Amino acid sequence: MISLTLAEIGRITGGQQHDIPDPDRVVTGPVVSDSRAVRPGGLFVAFAGERVDGHDFAAGAVEAGAAAVLAARPVGVPAIVVDDVVAALGALARAVVERLGTTVIGLTGSVGKTGTKDLIAQLLQRHGPTVWPEGNLNNEIGLPLTALRADATTRHLVLEMGARGIGHIRYLAELTPPRVGVVLNVGSAHVGEFGGREKIAQAKGELVEALPAAEDGGVAVLNADDPFVRAMASRTKARTVFFGESAEASIRAENVRLNALGQPAFTLHTPSGCGDVTMRLYGEHHVSNALAAAAVAHELGMPADGIATALSEAGTLSRWRMEVTERADGVTVVNDAYNANPESMRAALRALVAMGAAKSAEGGRTWAVLGEMAELGEESLAEHDAVGRLVVRLNVSKLVAVGGREAAWLDMGAKNEGSWGEESVHVSDARAAVDLLRRELRPGDVVLVKASRSVGLERVAAALLDGEGAGTEGGAASR
Repeated sequence: MISLTLAEIGRITGGQQHDIPDPDRVVTGPVVSDSRAVRPGGLFVAFAGERVDGHDFAAGAVEAGAAAVLAARPVGVPAIVVDDVVAALGALARAVVERLGTTVIGLTGSVGKTGTKDLIAQLLQRHGPTVWPEGNLNNEIGLPLTALRADATTRHLVLEMGARGIGHIRYLAELTPPRVGVVLNVGSAHVGEFGGREKIAQAKGELVEALPAAEDGGVAVLNADDPFVRAMASRTKARTVFFGESAEASIRAENVRLNALGQPAFTLHTPSGCGDVTMRLYGEHHVSNALAAAAVAHELGMPADGIATALSEAGTLSRWRMEVTERADGVTVVNDAYNANPESMRAALRALVAMGAAKSAEGGRTWAVLGEMAELGEESLAEHDAVGRLVVRLNVSKLVAVGGREAAWLDMGAKNEGSWGEESVHVSDARAAVDLLRRELRPGDVVLVKASRSVGLERVAAALLDGEGAGTEGGAASR
């Protein structure tokens, strides 16, 4: 898609050509890091991972039609050999984005990045050709791979930016300089790695610091309801647009409520008009995500009524994020097993309760099948205990805590909160959870499955829906 010759790619990346018969050959296919995704005329990027070395698949990639390989060493087929493949990929993305001149929207936050990215993409698609990440490709590899999917027709490039430390978002913003920057929130995700919310705010704010000045079109879209994010207005020269339920937000929601299915509805207010929204997604936490998406769309010229309609019609584009499936026997499975932190756990539990309320007349119960929230550092015990206690306070019917020490803390929090006893159970692994649920579930029950990705609780949801997956590792390895 990048329409560059191999010689140009070599110059951009500082690489040396090896076994390339025609340096003027143009790369006309996608840039990919998985040999199974190679298309004729594309470029295969070989990374040496912990378990799989992409260089071992270079020959197969060229046989499948790749024009060449971007590699760290000669591989016996046409290749551009560089000192650092990650840095070379970033340089290539930067050159392509600069050449295209598309509007880049950068997005970060502790919670809700992927869901908000999906909403922004669905809104902007109605306004012009839009490229966005598949899943959560938000690091120094995933972001440039997403950017390199853009071409001359692309009007909007939506990029999710994650951070594991100070300086990461600054680096990503240098690769693909955004004109619009969105900061959703500053929460507890990765607080153990960062060392406190203030450090997380410092890292997230690197996005607004990278924006152009207001007179050059820079726009910072900030959550007025989060004090850490609101304070970032002082760190940018871009024009600031606030979203939220606060009165100072120019893009705001009023009359927020949940329908009988647990789907949020609200009145959207913008400087150019209002519109009623009833979302297809589940949980009140999607309101803030929707407002962030609405702010971006409004800044890029979409009318208020068009934004409201698009939000009402938008669905989820990414797997294992509040995926709701009703079985033939009336049991509802909510698969939110992609990731978890204290904020998203609380939001998912409240959504579970709202969904269960519609089933209560039928005798249905609510089940929270929860596992570890990773990377919480010294706050881990307190946060897991608090989630266990919240399960009781929300009157969830049953808690199944899955895993080791952290799951024991969830169970302990629930049992210490009040009169809970057999309502909470601690099991060792996904298989044990599935066995318990298969024995106990009955028509009308609603089951939430949620934990950090490393726990692999998506296997529980899969087993409940199709009888498979509880004893297997999730997904094929990238290569």
